[in-house]
Amino acid sequence: MLLRLAYLGMSNALALLRLLPMSERDKDIEILTLRHQITVLERQLSGARPQFEATDRVFLAALLHRLPMDGLRRLRLLVRPETVLRWHRELVARQHAARSRPKRPGRPRTGHSIRVLVLRLARENSTWGYRRIHGELLTLGIEVAASTVWEILKQAGVEPAPERSPSTWGGFLRSQADVLLACDFFETVTLSGARLYVFAVIEHANRRVRVLGATAHPTARWMAQVAKNLVMDLEDAACRARFMIRDRDGKFPALFDAILKDAGIEVLLSGVRMPRMNSIMERWVQTCRRELLDRTIIWNQQHLLRALREFEDFYNLHRPHQGVANARPLQPLPTPISDPKQITHLNIRRRDRFGGILHEYRHAA
Repeated sequence: MLLRLAYLGMSNALALLRLLPMSERDKDIEILTLRHQITVLERQLSGARPQFEATDRVFLAALLHRLPMDGLRRLRLLVRPETVLRWHRELVARQHAARSRPKRPGRPRTGHSIRVLVLRLARENSTWGYRRIHGELLTLGIEVAASTVWEILKQAGVEPAPERSPSTWGGFLRSQADVLLACDFFETVTLSGARLYVFAVIEHANRRVRVLGATAHPTARWMAQVAKNLVMDLEDAACRARFMIRDRDGKFPALFDAILKDAGIEVLLSGVRMPRMNSIMERWVQTCRRELLDRTIIWNQQHLLRALREFEDFYNLHRPHQGVANARPLQPLPTPISDPKQITHLNIRRRDRFGGILHEYRHAA
C-alpha cells in the first residue's frame, strides 16, 4: 500500500508540473473533458457503486479535505462529498492510533522479583492457591492482579488452584525436623557366628545418635525397657520430640508404641520396602558399618556394646556432619582462625580411638 501511494503521489506531482505551462483555456477544456468522462463512466455503471482501493481513498482524502463542503459539491466526483470527508477522518484516526500504539504490545511485563516471590510463596506453602498468594502479596504492599499470579504459576508448571498437591514426606521431614526422631535395627555377626541386633535412635534436628542396646533376642520385654530408657533419656536432655519414624519390622511390639505415645511421641510408619522414608537413620547405619563394624572383628556382645559406645561418643562430639553444615551434633564449629601466624604454624595432634580405627584431630595445647 505504501509503495502504491508513493507511486500515485509521484505521478500526480508530475501531472501538476505538466499543468503549469498550460493556459487557462487548455485547463478548462481538460476539466470539461474529465467531467464528461466521469458522466460516461457513471452511465456505464448503471447505478453500481465504483470500487476504490485504500491508496485511492488516502490520496483523494488528502487532496480534497481542505475544500469546503460547498466546493466539494460543485466537483464532479464518483462519490458523495461526505464520503471523502469520512475517508479523511478515518485516515487521521489511523495515524493517531499508530502514534499512540506502545512499542511493546500488551500489558507491561511483571517484574522479575515479583515472579520469584510468587514462586517462592507457592513452593513454601503447598496448600496455597493463587488467590491466597495474591492476598499475601497485597499484605506486603505489592499490587498485582490475581490473574497475573495465576499466569505466573501456570507458566512455571505449578497448579494454580485450589491446592496444588498434598504435603510430601520430604516437606514433612523438613518442617518437623526439630521434633523428629528416627529409629531402626541393624544386624552384625560376632566372630563365633552369633547374630546380634543393634537398636539406635537419631535426632533429625542435630543428628545426635543414641545407641540403646544390642541383643541376640529382641523380645517385647526388651523392647519395652528400651522404650522406657529412651523416654527417660529424652526427658533428661530436655528433648521435645513429638514424632518417631520407624519401619514395619516385626521386632517392634505394640507396647513399644504405647510407651512412646504415653510420653507424647507419635509413631510414624515408613512404607513397605521404602528405606528412603527413613533415610537419615539408614545413612547413619551405613556410616557405622563403613567406619566401625567393617573395620573390626566383634568378639561378643560386650565387645560390640563397647565399640558402639565409643563410636556414639565420637559421632556426637567430634565427627562433622554435612546435614548440619559440618557441625558436630553436640558441639558447634569453633570460631575460624583469623591470626595469620597461627595459620602459618599449625600444630595438629591426632588422637586414636578404639585401637586406631577412629581418628580425632585437635590443636596441641
